[in-house]
Amino acid sequence: MLDKFSLRKNKKEVGASTYSKEHIDLSSVPSHIAIIMDGNGRWAKKRGLPRIAGHHEGMKVVRKIVKASNEIGVKVLTLYAFSTENWKRPQSEVDYLMKLPEEFLGSFLPELVTENVQVRVMGNKEQLPAHTMRAINKAMIDTKENDGLILNFALNYGSRFEIIEGIKQIIKDTNNGKLNINDINEELFSEYLMSADLADPDLLIRTSGEVRLSNFMLWQLAYAEFWFTEVLWPDFEENNFYQAIVEYQRRGRRFGGI
Repeated sequence: MLDKFSLRKNKKEVGASTYSKEHIDLSSVPSHIAIIMDGNGRWAKKRGLPRIAGHHEGMKVVRKIVKASNEIGVKVLTLYAFSTENWKRPQSEVDYLMKLPEEFLGSFLPELVTENVQVRVMGNKEQLPAHTMRAINKAMIDTKENDGLILNFALNYGSRFEIIEGIKQIIKDTNNGKLNINDINEELFSEYLMSADLADPDLLIRTSGEVRLSNFMLWQLAYAEFWFTEVLWPDFEENNFYQAIVEYQRRGRRFGGI
């Protein structure tokens, strides 16, 4: 079933369940895709399971979508793994989420290395537990020479925090004489963000039916195409991913022009 936020379809359109790589124009795949992976807790609740069961199931989906992205030539895949607001959740859930990088990377890292995927992380790393950082650092070191898909995890990330920190650094560099106030423009400001060496996302996908950005890449998503689906993240399949890309390819990106 096609979600209510998708573009209108012509009569010959295939159903969502039949989307595959063959429906994608590989010459115009979005270079950078960002995903808000939402709905893990609701998925678990519907099944009478603890919320952590949803996060565990969602981890399996990450693996599938990373492989699908790599196969069709996506350059950057940014996944919103843990927000600065997620610390408000029950401690048991937070503790489990902080263990997920170890579990995910512990089993998937050899495959990432083989498939030429480079792991990166953006966010406030100072608050992350030591065991979480050990897993992340190992993954980044082991994949740093890879030059294929960049798998960028937004972990303990909040866009407002990112922007404020960027402003602070610009002020500091201006006061120290490293910058002239007249040099400050959009391009320079982007260099002070956590995504400085990445192109802005072309496509944002959010699962679970929520239609908001939730403090995610507010600056970088200014001209991205948004695609929302009611599918919960643990139920998100490759065909849903391909559907989002097909619909992205039907849209006209004018960037304010005609």
